[in-house]
Parts: sequence; structure tokens; C-alpha cells
Amino acid sequence: MMSNSRPGANQGIAKDSSDLADEKQIVGKQIWRVIPYIKQYWQRAVGGIVANAIARAFDLIPFIAIGMAADYYASDGRVFTDARVEALMRADILPSVEVGFGLLILVSFACLAVAQGISEYLWQSTAYKVQHDIRMEATASLMAMEASYFETRQSGNLMSVLSADVAQLEDIVSDASTSIIRIIITFTASFAIMMWMSWKLAAILFTPLILILPMVVWFSTRVQRKYKKQRESTGEIVAILENVLSGITVVQAYNATAYEHSRVTRESAEYRDQAISASSVRNRFIPGIYVVAGLSFGLLVSAGGYLMASGDITVGQFVTFLLISTRMTMPMFILGMLLNQLQKGEAAARRVFALVDLEPSIVDAPDAQDLTETIASVSFDGVTFAYPGTEVNVLNNVNFGAQSGDFLGIMGHTGAGKSTILKLLERFYEPQAGAVLINGRDINDFTIASVRSRVGFVSQDPFLFFGTVRDNIAYARDASDADVEVALKTAGAMEFVDDMPEGMQTMVGDRGVRLSGGQRARISLARALLMDPDVLILDEASAALDAETEKRIQQSLFGGGNGSNGKKRITIAVAHRLSTIRNADEIISLVDGAIVERGTHNELVANDSVYSSQWSIQTGQLDGGE
Repeated sequence: MMSNSRPGANQGIAKDSSDLADEKQIVGKQIWRVIPYIKQYWQRAVGGIVANAIARAFDLIPFIAIGMAADYYASDGRVFTDARVEALMRADILPSVEVGFGLLILVSFACLAVAQGISEYLWQSTAYKVQHDIRMEATASLMAMEASYFETRQSGNLMSVLSADVAQLEDIVSDASTSIIRIIITFTASFAIMMWMSWKLAAILFTPLILILPMVVWFSTRVQRKYKKQRESTGEIVAILENVLSGITVVQAYNATAYEHSRVTRESAEYRDQAISASSVRNRFIPGIYVVAGLSFGLLVSAGGYLMASGDITVGQFVTFLLISTRMTMPMFILGMLLNQLQKGEAAARRVFALVDLEPSIVDAPDAQDLTETIASVSFDGVTFAYPGTEVNVLNNVNFGAQSGDFLGIMGHTGAGKSTILKLLERFYEPQAGAVLINGRDINDFTIASVRSRVGFVSQDPFLFFGTVRDNIAYARDASDADVEVALKTAGAMEFVDDMPEGMQTMVGDRGVRLSGGQRARISLARALLMDPDVLILDEASAALDAETEKRIQQSLFGGGNGSNGKKRITIAVAHRLSTIRNADEIISLVDGAIVERGTHNELVANDSVYSSQWSIQTGQLDGGE
């Protein structure tokens, strides 16, 4: 199980992005949480920074060379006064000045290309690793959550966070991080060179740039909320499409294509409107930067003429100053795009880290031990339970027990609490009062994983994964073909699997759509039986089976009541169809979460109560029927 010690986690509170406050932030707090993930790969990150710094140096050298060349040509070649340099040039040991300038620029561009390529590779590879780590941590948090969390969330929305939002964070690390480094290094180096050449011109250039600060604050505080709503709309679109594609037969059967299309249209329009609104803000911010840059350059060119005339700087120095200033002001334009990207990243980070911070409320107790012995008994001792967020009890002071080899049947009307009993046995939920006992001990004394490893569960809505029949039966286990065949035969599935063109290697389709309901039920049962569980839980597992098939499976399951290795197992079955549990050693009858009667089939029929009434209805013996 996952640890409960993650800093900043919302223990016991299942929050996602919809629960977060919609406050204004300039850049926000969530996006900076990628830094600890980057620190794990600090060697790559540092290498990327060093390579970027080298690239920036080679990016500026050509401008210095161009300024020197301008002074050289303006002075008719009288730049070098060192006699030794002139002697070397006359002896052809050094190339001509003209060729030297060209070679210097060529080498600088070549080195720039190499260093920039190394920097981008190191940061992109770091970004992919960070993306993987964040996605895996968010996925692990989700998979550890209790069932109640997923009952109020759309799976498509969660999928959107794990795919699109995590990918947005990858862009932040690979692109935004390199942009930030480029801005800092370029700005710092350019500023230092300009101050060294002419502090007056540097002051003229930099003073108007102060105007950018209030523009940044204005942009950031207005656009983040719009990007947040964009990310949420994206999640809603994915959620609707996921539902539609999963239930396409229902959509078509009810002629609901137009209805579903309108739902997607509504969410897509919301995304469109928010994107346009964000674009409007962005396209008022970016031109403002251009205006400020134009003001700086205009003043620079005008003032530079006066300084050259007064002899404060040479023509070459002024040319170098102008060229470097373009590199220095370029970060301003990058800054506009960078802030836009960071705001998108902040919206994505809020959703991603809301999942990372999830903490399940159903976890192992600090002193929980692995269940190493066979489950010889299970019992409910005064169990009372209500689903989270409700005040109505689904179970009220429920007491029963079963021993090894027992077959316990549970019946009752819809909503009586039958399936809830099974969910408590699997620790999908925990009771508010009373205790679920295993071998006479509270189930909380044992780790969740060790209990579930000894319990086979077959739900009333059997879920099959995309893959082969064999993959679904041997799910998450290393099983031989012989073991799989035994499970298939016990579950009454071998007969139809043998008839399939590829046998156990036949693809079942998404959610098992290529199989009938009865076939899916038997594959699901075989999956549980392959575990050779101590406790077999059947939640309406035979609802999709015909009476003859159900009878054969029961004979296979209960013909001696043993598992594949000869041990006796406990079988607990919930059923509306009472023929499923007719042969149970004990049947309990639930009404509104309370046990109103218990006994064998014959005893309950003779009792002339709830069970007897249902039996009469199902066998046609009510109101004079035969």
C-alpha cells in the first residue's frame, strides 16, 4: 500500500481540480512542484544549463566580431597596432583579418548549434522522465483510492488529467525551462557587455522596460482562470466521448446520437469560448511588449548618434551594442509566450497534483499483518454501514458467519444491502459500527492486499479487459495453460472457448464486447477460480446464465466444495434468482439492511415469509400458479 506520509496530501479527502479554490495567482504555486521531480535528474539538468550557457556565449560572439569588423573597415584596417600580430599576418602564419572575422563567426555558429543541441536533448530527456514519474505517481494515487471516489467522478475526466494535463507539464519542463534559462543567461550576459561598452546607452535601453512589469501582472491575473476552465472543458469532452464510445450500442439503439452530439457541442463550445477569451487577453499583452521594445530601440538609435558624435563610442561598438540589444530584448518577446505557457501549465498542474495528493481513507492499519493462514471463517459482528455522503444505513446490525466448506446464500429485494456485504468483505468500504471478522479477528488486523489475495470476487457486471481469453483469466498472475484450462472447465467455459477459432487466444474486444453476457460471466468466474481462493464471492454471477449452464457450474463448484488443491473454500453468493442459492447450507434474507430470517431452503419455504414469497413468485406458485 502507498504511504500516508506524503507532504501536503489531503488524507481522507478525495479532491480533484473541481474542488480547488478559483483564486487569482500570477503564476501560481502548483507548477513549481515539478522542481522536486527535476532534482532527481539533476545531472542532466545541470548539463543542460551548462550547455545552454555555452550556447549563449557563442550566440553573442558573432555580434562582437561584427562590431570589431565595422571598426576595422571604418579605419582602413588600422586596428591592430601590435607589431608581432602584424608580422605573423605578413608571414601568412595567421589568416587575413577579413578571413579571421569570417572564421570566427562560422566557428561560433557551429559551436552554438552543437551546444544548443546538447542542451535541448538533456532537457527534453529530463522532461520525458519527469512526465513519466508524475503520471505514475498520479496513477498510483488513483488506483489506491477507495471505490466511493470513483462513484462521483467521470473516468474520462481523470483520463484527460493523466494524458493531456501531464503532457502539458512535460512541455513546461522541456520548453519553458529552457526558455527561462535562456532568458536569464542571455539577459545577464547582454546586460554586462552593454554596461561595459556604454552605461549611458544601457540606461536608455533598459529604462522603458520597467513598463513591462505591470503588463505582466495584468496578463497573469486575468488569463489563468480562463486556462483552468479550458482544461476542465477538455476533461468533460473526453469524459463524454469515453461514455459514448463505451455505450455506442445503447446510444444507437435509443437514437441518441443527436443528443450526445449536442453534449459534446456544448462542452466544445465552452472550450472554444474560453480559448478565444484567453487569446483576446494574450493578444493585448504581446503587442504591448512590442510597443515597449520599439520605444527602447527608438531611444537607443537616437541617443547612439549623439554618443558617437561626442566620441563616447565607436561605430563598431555602437553596431555591437545594437546587435546585442536585439538578443537582450528578444527574451522580452519570449517572456510573453513563456508566461502564456506557464499559465497553461499552472492550470494543468492544479489538476495533476490534485490527483497526486489524493490519499485513500481505506488503508492498512499501522500494525496490520499479512494474512498467511487459510481463511477458515468469515463473519459479520453487528455491522452497520452507510455509504459516504449519505445518512441512511444500508446495513443495520448485521450478524452472520460461514466456515470452510460452507455455501452461504444472500437474498433480498433491490437495495436491501446484499452487494454491500460483499464489498465490505473485500474492504472496498469499511463499516461505521461493528466488525468484519476473518478467523475470529478484525479484518483490519490484516493488510488489504493479503486479504484480497485469498478472496475471489465475481461481480454482477463482469468486466473483461481488452485482450485474449487467456489474458483475462490469468490476469495479473503467472499461470500455466493447464491451470487456465482447469479454471475454464470448472467455470463451464471450456465448451465455448474450444469452439472459438483461436481458442484461449481469441480476442474478447473492449470490455469483452465480442462475447455474450453469459460468456463474460463464465470468463470472469474462471478468473476468480484460477486464484484457488479461500473465499469465493459471487455477486449475481449467474444472472446471465441459463438454468442448465448454471446447474452444471454449481455441480462443478460444489461437488465436494473443494478448491483445485483439495482444500475446502467458503462460498458466499448474492442472488435474485433463488435457484442459484437453493442448495446453500444457509440462506439469509435481507430487508432494508437487516436480516429478517435465515435457514436452509426448505426451512425458509416453510417459514412463509420473505424468502417463501419470492420463491413462490419465481416458481409460478403464487395466486394459484403451478
